[in-house]
Amino acid sequence: MTVSPLIWLLTIIAIVGLLAFDYIFHVRKAHIPTIGEAAVWSAIYVGIALVFGVGVFALGGTTMGAEYFAGYVTEKALSVDNLFVFLVIMGAFAVPRKDQQKVLLFGITFAIISRSGMIAIGAVAIDRLSFAFYIFGAILLYTAVKMIRDEAKEGDPDAEEKDSFFVRLVKKVLPATDEYDGDKLFTIENGKRVLTPMLLVMIAIAGTDLLFALDSIPAIFGLTQNTYIVFTATAFSLLGLRQLYFLIDGLLDRLVYLSYGLSIILAFIGVKLVLHALHTNELFFVNGGEPLDVPEVTTGLSLTVIISVLVVTVLVSLLSPKGRAQAAVNNAHREAVAYVEMTYAGFEARRDAMYERMLEDEKTLQGLPARFQDIVVSEQNVRELLADAHRIHEMRVGFNDRGERSDEQPEGLIVTRTDGTIATDPNGNVVTVSEEEAALARSQAKRREREEARAAHSVARKG
Repeated sequence: MTVSPLIWLLTIIAIVGLLAFDYIFHVRKAHIPTIGEAAVWSAIYVGIALVFGVGVFALGGTTMGAEYFAGYVTEKALSVDNLFVFLVIMGAFAVPRKDQQKVLLFGITFAIISRSGMIAIGAVAIDRLSFAFYIFGAILLYTAVKMIRDEAKEGDPDAEEKDSFFVRLVKKVLPATDEYDGDKLFTIENGKRVLTPMLLVMIAIAGTDLLFALDSIPAIFGLTQNTYIVFTATAFSLLGLRQLYFLIDGLLDRLVYLSYGLSIILAFIGVKLVLHALHTNELFFVNGGEPLDVPEVTTGLSLTVIISVLVVTVLVSLLSPKGRAQAAVNNAHREAVAYVEMTYAGFEARRDAMYERMLEDEKTLQGLPARFQDIVVSEQNVRELLADAHRIHEMRVGFNDRGERSDEQPEGLIVTRTDGTIATDPNGNVVTVSEEEAALARSQAKRREREEARAAHSVARKG
């Protein structure tokens, strides 16, 4: 089916309109979206993608519709994997939780623009270069092997160092400050105009988006050569990614085998591309430049394999010992925070039930095999959180036994402030109270320095 220029124009206008709507009504004013907000808007964006797919089925036929859904599911799965990297980058730059939406929307917008360019290049390559399918297939097979090798190296002590090296490299090349100035991209420090971490993290995410495109674009061209389907499936898979990030934030860590599932999918599509290249072969050194009689993978089979692999991957991740270990760490963290921050205004029965759940999660942590202990360590200050919860519980039980009540906190708490809330860094990670106070003091000093520099600059201009 040939897509008219009018349909192309209307589609692009609709996608740009969705991005503009997202910015104006959701991102322009910094805030942390609730789970309900993220769930509603994630459902809306997925619904839009599904309705569009139904329209493709109705107007373009069964083959075109199946190609769209196969491409959409594949690109959506790859985009979820990309969220892991976004988490690492925003954690490395300590992006305040309320500003993460803006960073994500920038990344999504840049991804759509950059991948549109690569789609155009890929379409031209397929049309004019007969061996393009061999190249795309090789890229996907290499990526699949690399993903498995990288996953096998998980826990490598050099991995975190590589991430921090990238951050240091960006800061070394560009004059920048370590302190955020709201959501501004530039600020004044020591009388000089410098980049803020907000701009640096956007540059970092833009760079990773380009790398992601090298995998995702060949993957979807392996499922369909219809440029319109490639573009729309890619664009709709990226729209709503910001809301999905906040919706499955706590679930991301539990998808411990997602990389293996994606590597299988990429390898499958890579083989499909190579088979297609052999079927339409024109390279003189392969079978004398004549096509080979090899089987080709149908779109229906591709869609079945992709969905089946993803379902199995998610189930194995959630039910495996490693997945359950990660779930235990996440649950212990959540229950400890909830218990520590609950006051006497809450129901005592609810507090007791919460404490019992926390104890069960803690027993699970203590019984984890040695190979899973790194998960406990990587969950920042979960042991300190549990220790504070135990001290608070002992004091509360003592008061209850005497028929008294008190909102006071016991001495020696590590991560609990005097008002009973949890100390956190700008990214929402639990830190010790002393670390929070030191970071706040540094931030206030930097803020005073910027204000003084701006005042001096203003006086100099007037003079």
